[in-house]
Amino acid sequence: MWTLLLALASVLLLIRFLLIFASRTRSNDEPPLDKGLIPWLGYALEFRKDAAKFLSEMKKKHGDIFTVRAAGHYITVLLDPNSYDEILNNSDSLVYSGQKVTEKVFSLDLTSHNRAEEKRWMQQRFHGENLDDLSRSMYKNLQVLLRSAEIVQKMTEWKQDQLFNFCYSLLFKAGYLTLFDKEHNGSSVDLAAIYKEFRTFDGLLAKMARSSLKSGEKQVAFSVRKRLWDLLSQTMQNGSGSSHSWQQDYRQLLEENGMDKEAQRRAMLLQLWVTQCNAGPAAFWLLGFLLTHPEAMRAVRREIDDLLQQGGASQGLPLDKKAETPVFDSVLSETLRLTAAVLISREVKQDTMLELADGRKYRLRRGDRVCLFPYLSPQMDPSIHDEPEVFKFDRFLNADGTKKTDFFQGKSRLKYYTMPWGAGTNICVGRDFAISAIKQFVFMVLTCFDMELSDPDSSMPPSNTIRCGFGMLQPEGDLNIRYKRKALL
Repeated sequence: MWTLLLALASVLLLIRFLLIFASRTRSNDEPPLDKGLIPWLGYALEFRKDAAKFLSEMKKKHGDIFTVRAAGHYITVLLDPNSYDEILNNSDSLVYSGQKVTEKVFSLDLTSHNRAEEKRWMQQRFHGENLDDLSRSMYKNLQVLLRSAEIVQKMTEWKQDQLFNFCYSLLFKAGYLTLFDKEHNGSSVDLAAIYKEFRTFDGLLAKMARSSLKSGEKQVAFSVRKRLWDLLSQTMQNGSGSSHSWQQDYRQLLEENGMDKEAQRRAMLLQLWVTQCNAGPAAFWLLGFLLTHPEAMRAVRREIDDLLQQGGASQGLPLDKKAETPVFDSVLSETLRLTAAVLISREVKQDTMLELADGRKYRLRRGDRVCLFPYLSPQMDPSIHDEPEVFKFDRFLNADGTKKTDFFQGKSRLKYYTMPWGAGTNICVGRDFAISAIKQFVFMVLTCFDMELSDPDSSMPPSNTIRCGFGMLQPEGDLNIRYKRKALL
């Protein structure tokens, strides 16, 4: 009898709980509200499965601003690039909301960490002379890796590989040596081990952030995370040379801010992922588009050949800042437009009115979240970019071959016509270093190797939709390639 009563009481409490979450209604001054059919859960599953597809459907249904419910949270999504500054510049009512993800993925509590001081430190390290030093080091490390026995074979022999692994492994290893192991204290075996563990961790990261790991995946994710902590700790201990690496200087900053040793090694994994998760995938998409679009490849090769004839790339692109590469830059911008899917999120800490560019005003509720998804607009918006799903290598070129920066939505000239690196306080501090690394890598591959598709009829693989919101998309599959050396590196 008592068991039945307790069960009935539990059911009633659950119903009451669900009704509370289901009872929210829209006020006249708020964005359109869509709670979905399932109480509390709302659209969480659709959001996780394919954020771009889901938000595109919501935009068709509700317009460029709406609020949806997902796993108990109410998220207002703004998809009007002319109004993005209203979110990006409002630090009084809207605050950074990434701490929970940092705790889930990296088991790292940064609530008491001085983010402003760290950002200033990062800006110094990734700009000016420090950036030049990092770029030179990256170039040398790429040269060493491209000369390695793993890559180089006999001059006349083709080597088979998969493009994603080729790009990601080389750029990850060069980036790791540049930022985390400047004096090459780690052996090649250690470097290969770190890359292997990192790829496993990176492959599960989106599920970790969304708490959607299956039981078997959970064990793998936590185990590989611990192994990466241990491997990075070895690098931290070995880094005792006279020439400080970026990693050693960053660790000193953490120590000065009172962070203990355990938190430091967890922070190192966070920085390893932040600095190495995008360049490799970006290079894959860029080279993949070139290999599957012969006209684009010919245009880039002509530009590179002209540079070589002029001596403008004698020290490697783009260390010579005078070397202009508008075609290459357009290809890179178009690649990032199609494959960079950043989600910019803020938490509403107090009720605030949001005024859009066209004069509409909406109230945002305290406790809700507000998100921008530039991948959907402006990057894939047909009102801004003609045939947005199609790769056009000259999309960011004017008719005279100069860089194109004038894009319009209707009659309005856009400030944000592509946002692969975020914007405002969310802009990637290390973007210049990442762009430099991608350019150097692709330049060296195209000048030092003959590379082609194993199957000339191959097409680009689709992207893995679960990566939406976490920077560069990754492919669902790969491109089989073959390559051989052109000349001595």
